[in-house]
Amino acid sequence: MQLLLVYWEKALRSLVLALRSLWLHKLRAFLSVLGIIFGTAAVISLMAFGEGSMRDALEDIERQGAKNIIIRSVKPPDEANSQRRSFIVTYGLTDADYERMQMIDSVVKSVPMRIFPQEIRRLHYMHNGRVVGTTQQYQNVNKIQLVMGRFLVDADEITDQGDNTGMRNVCVLGSDVAEALFPFENPMGQTIVLNKHHFVVVGVLAERMPTGSVGGSSVSAEEFNNDVYIPLETCRSRYGEKIYIRQSGSRSGEAVELHQVTLEISHRDKVLGAGAAVKDLLERTHPFKKDWAVTVPLDRLEEAERARDRYKILLVFIAGISLLVGGIGIMNIMLASVTERTREIGVRRALGAKRRDITFQFLIEATAQTTVGGLLGVGLGLAIIYGVPWLMIKFFQLNVPAQLHVPAIFLGLFFSIMVGVVFGWYPAWRASRLDPIEALRHE
Repeated sequence: MQLLLVYWEKALRSLVLALRSLWLHKLRAFLSVLGIIFGTAAVISLMAFGEGSMRDALEDIERQGAKNIIIRSVKPPDEANSQRRSFIVTYGLTDADYERMQMIDSVVKSVPMRIFPQEIRRLHYMHNGRVVGTTQQYQNVNKIQLVMGRFLVDADEITDQGDNTGMRNVCVLGSDVAEALFPFENPMGQTIVLNKHHFVVVGVLAERMPTGSVGGSSVSAEEFNNDVYIPLETCRSRYGEKIYIRQSGSRSGEAVELHQVTLEISHRDKVLGAGAAVKDLLERTHPFKKDWAVTVPLDRLEEAERARDRYKILLVFIAGISLLVGGIGIMNIMLASVTERTREIGVRRALGAKRRDITFQFLIEATAQTTVGGLLGVGLGLAIIYGVPWLMIKFFQLNVPAQLHVPAIFLGLFFSIMVGVVFGWYPAWRASRLDPIEALRHE
């Protein structure tokens, strides 16, 4: 115990001497640790901005459901060419496909959809959006929120006649549609016009974030706030099996029974197996043309998580270069300090200081510099994390996501201290190897 106290007193005395020496040369000490300051700030800020960007990407994928499988109808290229010969193009998922998908053991919920562009009218107001014919399960699978009213119901508890089974002319509006058609009124209970049919508004959805398009994915970006949701059976009754679309002065038609099916799987571990089963099923039932696409958000989620880990390693490597350069600066300054203080070292050796005492003193000085530099770097990094996003939004209206990565703070501080130990050891060793007699003669 007494030996520990002796070492503690010696370390504390060396630390005081080191801080006094640094204080005597404040500007030189500050300039020598600039590399450490910027390196530590780079580690913290780069990790924060990288984490914020990857978090946005992961949340975008998770919004589609990590336990979901999305199957879409896709018009094959040869069908586009054949449209010149045939006005109506037939392709995509069928009701029979949907029935077979429901028979997969791990499927717990399924959502069929018909989706197509449509002019939405009310009085003199008009809005270009999409009609989505679907069922009650759409709300449960996509976890959507309403600001007023209700979503579509398949069957109510009293009459057992829901929106779908009764083929009612009811609709639920996306947030942008409600704002465009009812800018100064409550839309609940009022009517809109779709394909010359009047639909009663029974609900309005909260604003939904759009999905992003990910490279290599069959899923393009989707904007949900311009959608109008109607019962699937009502959609079939009012629009028929063939949909006519006007685009850029041309008029085309398509016969697609279902534009999209979303399946929710019972457990995340079973998603990939269910996705393979769906692909196998569609390959057998659509052997002559690839008019479908299967997207498993879990695949993209796992790949994005792996990319995030690789990205973190790259950011740490880049920031580590700054710390390395800062360490070289520390070594350079410490070697110059040894030369300047040769006579001081000789006096201390003559008074009985051992080589390990000299080594320890210079090592403490180097470590103290890098520790102070690391702390200043932490402060600078935090200022960048919280200041840059605010400035970008205020002056440039740009969203720069940043999420504080706490381990990066300790990582940056740890490496800044280690830089002091590693790069300060050689100058400290050089100082301890000086001959006392020669050191006393030095001018």
